[in-house]
Amino acid sequence: MTTPRREDFRFINPLRVRWSEVDQQKVVFNAHYLTYFDIGITDYWRAMAIPYEASMPGLGGEPFVRKATVEFHASARLDDQLEVGLKCARIGTSSMGFVGGIFRDEQLLISSELVYVFADPIAQVSVPVPPRLREIMLGYEACEPMTHAEVGSWSVLHQELQALRQEAGVAAAANAQDAAAVHVLLRNRLGLPVACGRLLPAVAGVSTIDRLGVYRVLRGSHYGRTVLMALLKAATDRGDLSVQVHTPRGSRGFFERQGFAATGEPFEVDGVVCTTLRHALSSSSPT
Repeated sequence: MTTPRREDFRFINPLRVRWSEVDQQKVVFNAHYLTYFDIGITDYWRAMAIPYEASMPGLGGEPFVRKATVEFHASARLDDQLEVGLKCARIGTSSMGFVGGIFRDEQLLISSELVYVFADPIAQVSVPVPPRLREIMLGYEACEPMTHAEVGSWSVLHQELQALRQEAGVAAAANAQDAAAVHVLLRNRLGLPVACGRLLPAVAGVSTIDRLGVYRVLRGSHYGRTVLMALLKAATDRGDLSVQVHTPRGSRGFFERQGFAATGEPFEVDGVVCTTLRHALSSSSPT
């Protein structure tokens, strides 16, 4: 196996070594490195916008580990900030081969080879890797986008929007504003809705974004930002002067990182303290 380099990987998953993971030699106990790679594989599916449990039945099987090898180059220590790189290097008829590397800065600590067999979980026999999954995985490694944002009306998208809102934990019930709003529905390459949001009509040049939700197991993977950027573009194209959101404390940082700034005093809605944040729009707004 060729020694991997950090730049070989599109997928990089950060983690920090915890106290429970080091041994009496004050280095990471060797078995934990396989756990690190396993955590990375889970996030690899998220990076492809595939909620694992919901997607596998439609693909006719799921991957099972056939082989896992680990080569030790140097040790990780308590509180090291590591990066786990994974790359799908080969897809056969029913198998998928991954190359992995664990890095501290640019130093390779651990390399790995992981082989998965795609199999029917009930019959416990291998089956061919579905063409759709093969296309998605090869596309990911070729740096292709994993999602597509559809901008549309409530009348066209309402069934998928309501189901996704319920799964994502945002208000699922339709209200009178839905019919007048611009909606964004983000789909993965299997066609499954994974994130959504809506843009309400502007009042005095100021529009409002709300009902922003992401499929629960895909949160933290930038799909909410993708929806937000599509909504900001829709507002800019419509000629709105600015966009506002009303957000609780836990979501405030997300919007501030996208250029929103607080305006006015905090207020309470159903026992939750919220803040209004606003984003000025211009021809240079995100696209």
